[in-house]
Amino acid sequence: MQNLDQPVTPAEPGQASNRSALLIVFLVVFIDLLGFGIILPLLPRIAEGYVERLVPRASWQVGLVVGLLMSAFSLMQFLFAPIWGRLSDRVGRRPILLLGLGGSVVFYALFGWATSLDPLESAALALALFFVARIGAGIAGATIATAQAVIADSTPPEKRKHGMALIGAAFGIGFTFGPLIGFGGLWLTGNYLPTIGYTASALSAVALVLGMILLPETRVFSQDSTARRHLLDPSAIGHALRDSAIAPVILTFFTASLGFGAFEVTLALFLKDTFRFGENNSFLVFAYIGFVLMLTQGVLYRRLASRVSEVTFIGMGIIFMGVGVALMGLIAKLVDAGHEPDAWLMTLLFAALSAAVIGFAFLTPSAQALISRRTSADRQGEILGVNQSASALARILGPMVGVPLYTATESHLLPYIAGAVLLLLMLPLLPRIRRTG
Repeated sequence: MQNLDQPVTPAEPGQASNRSALLIVFLVVFIDLLGFGIILPLLPRIAEGYVERLVPRASWQVGLVVGLLMSAFSLMQFLFAPIWGRLSDRVGRRPILLLGLGGSVVFYALFGWATSLDPLESAALALALFFVARIGAGIAGATIATAQAVIADSTPPEKRKHGMALIGAAFGIGFTFGPLIGFGGLWLTGNYLPTIGYTASALSAVALVLGMILLPETRVFSQDSTARRHLLDPSAIGHALRDSAIAPVILTFFTASLGFGAFEVTLALFLKDTFRFGENNSFLVFAYIGFVLMLTQGVLYRRLASRVSEVTFIGMGIIFMGVGVALMGLIAKLVDAGHEPDAWLMTLLFAALSAAVIGFAFLTPSAQALISRRTSADRQGEILGVNQSASALARILGPMVGVPLYTATESHLLPYIAGAVLLLLMLPLLPRIRRTG
């Protein structure tokens, strides 16, 4: 078994380019992300309505419970991403991805049913079901590292960041049309909120059927790769974090995700409190975010990838995200000072969203590709799972810190200040990442 403390040979795919696998993984991730994009824009607002029936209206308590609900999804990804990744190294990518899609079908449907419960009569039951649904969806969604491993299996090292950007483009397209589908569903059903959960479940079912029919197995097994490994192996995290070529990238990705999380998790609340947006308008803003992500990773990133290194992309991503989050803080400060949310402020909002999302689109596939290229072929799922777990940990801490910070003051300024500072503090790590390459 290879020692991760020693230099590794970059992973080589079984084929130079498995276009069929890339296309199907793109479609499966895209359709599954449609469901995610339907749920996310309204989850904090729906939960807030039920939580306020159960706890005193002290804002920090409401914010804490909503933050915990948002964190439950990422907590499960933190725990299960390395397990799914390691299991996919052992049994193959296809069964793990199909299992995750099946879980999404079940737990999105449960979320839809919970949303149908009356907040006056069944607030406690509904909130408990929300937690079960988000925990289950987090376990199912932790297979995204396995999808990344399919990309690693199917692309040569020099094309790895192009492949990772393909998953990012699927995220972007799904995140664009998911909110639009949610918007249309609410419009057609007269704002019947359970529609969003049931629609997400149905879309995940479509992805599951496509995967069962069309998804090939990309894992190429060798004699070394069939060695038995424990599924619960905490030492894998230690190996990754002691590897001088991988650890700084994981740390940067973790910290950037933590800073970005302060922006992401409070956005729905920010739109309601600052711009007085209703549910449908919130869907459209989230669709715009997905559209920017889709264009950046599907077009701009892939065109620049042959000329710009992963480390440079990571640096650009940190700067763009820091600027975007800081602009959100500026908007919050202006509104708190009495500025009305007019056309100029709306322009500033979309500039902030664009900058933050472009930065995220630059950083994410670059970090994933760099980690994959510095990892041996028989540990792709495991190490990409560790990186996904680190990102999930950041998304656990983000809501737990971001939502209480947001509700702590009437200006809602604190999470954006903290996020911008944290992101910009990551720039000194870039020389170390470049040196260890």
